[in-house]
Amino acid sequence: MTTRLTISHVGHRGDGVTEGRFVPFTLPGEVVEVEGNEERVAPSRIVTPSPDRVAPPCPHFGTCGGCALQHWADAPYLAWKRQSIIATLAQHGLQPEVAPTIDARGTGRRRVTFHARRGAGTRLEVGFTAARSHAIVAIDACPLLAPSLDKALPAARLVARALEGVGKPIDIQVTATVQGLDMELRGPGKLGEKDRLRLMEAANATGLARLTNHGDLLMQREPPSIMVDGHRVPLPPGAFLQATEAGEEALAGLVMAGVGKAKAVADLFCGVGPFALRLARQTKVRAVDSDAGAVASLAQAVRMASGLKPIQAETRDLFRRPLLVADLKGLDAVVFDPPRAGAEAQAAFLAKADIGRIVAVSCNPSTFARDACLLAAGGWKLGAVTPVDQFTWSAHVELVATFTR
Repeated sequence: MTTRLTISHVGHRGDGVTEGRFVPFTLPGEVVEVEGNEERVAPSRIVTPSPDRVAPPCPHFGTCGGCALQHWADAPYLAWKRQSIIATLAQHGLQPEVAPTIDARGTGRRRVTFHARRGAGTRLEVGFTAARSHAIVAIDACPLLAPSLDKALPAARLVARALEGVGKPIDIQVTATVQGLDMELRGPGKLGEKDRLRLMEAANATGLARLTNHGDLLMQREPPSIMVDGHRVPLPPGAFLQATEAGEEALAGLVMAGVGKAKAVADLFCGVGPFALRLARQTKVRAVDSDAGAVASLAQAVRMASGLKPIQAETRDLFRRPLLVADLKGLDAVVFDPPRAGAEAQAAFLAKADIGRIVAVSCNPSTFARDACLLAAGGWKLGAVTPVDQFTWSAHVELVATFTR
């Protein structure tokens, strides 16, 4: 049965929405035809296209599950990301000023995870997962990736072929570094000597800077590192980084503006130090994260750096052992940038702390709103919120917000 629908808006996952139904790859105002009565169904025909519809730049769009919105022009797409934050915060009773979205795609993403799986028959396929599926879309290129990752896919294919005999699904994380490509494998488990030798040969053939398996070093031509504000930062295997260099710069600039002239700052969930190293230009920093490898990398970067105020790098699980009110004494500002789960336990103590201001960075507006409500209940006032888009063409968006009282 063919049904004609008019799309009212784009939902929080990037699908067109109308009459309680979800129609991916459609835009507000479009008239579309769908087949069947499923709650979520792709359009069989766009009857009246939106003037904001553009040609997707990737031939895999619609099949690959990585992008949802390549068909939308930049201006309305970025406005939608801003509006999605406004709507999420309003659901929690929060109505701050929300700035226009900063487009932080820059030159593209500097880290990527490919998946290697058996496809039809015994064929090994390397690429991304299909939308809402574990099937692999064997891509030939990705327009989201920075030029520094141009050789990442051929390298991933060669390494995956070296592990064909293992017979397990493998995730291959590749990060662009100063020294070249850094590759971390997840999924193969403990490897025998023959598999390790094959991997080392593949890594050398592709010129990888380093190859690790679940953190276990297999080959290292040169210790990989990145540059943060002019400082060299060594990377632990599988290190978390902001998706794009432009994204890191945009977030850090907002953080620096948010702390103002603070003389003592805590950087919570600090990672390898993209904020801490910049903050230390002007203030002493207590940097805390649960990832011991990331903290060790930051500490090593600090030892090699010059011209910085003191940085105290500390390993601590802020979910289980948040900084208490007494631990926060003497600070002028706190920056926190938690994972998607947010920082509920830490926010409860920040709400009671005697500090000048708080700057929150979040990749999940819903958990940010929950944490912001905890701070508001403690007397903190939510100031301006700025969306930052480094997850181009996806439904994800980051934000930076300031709190004062």
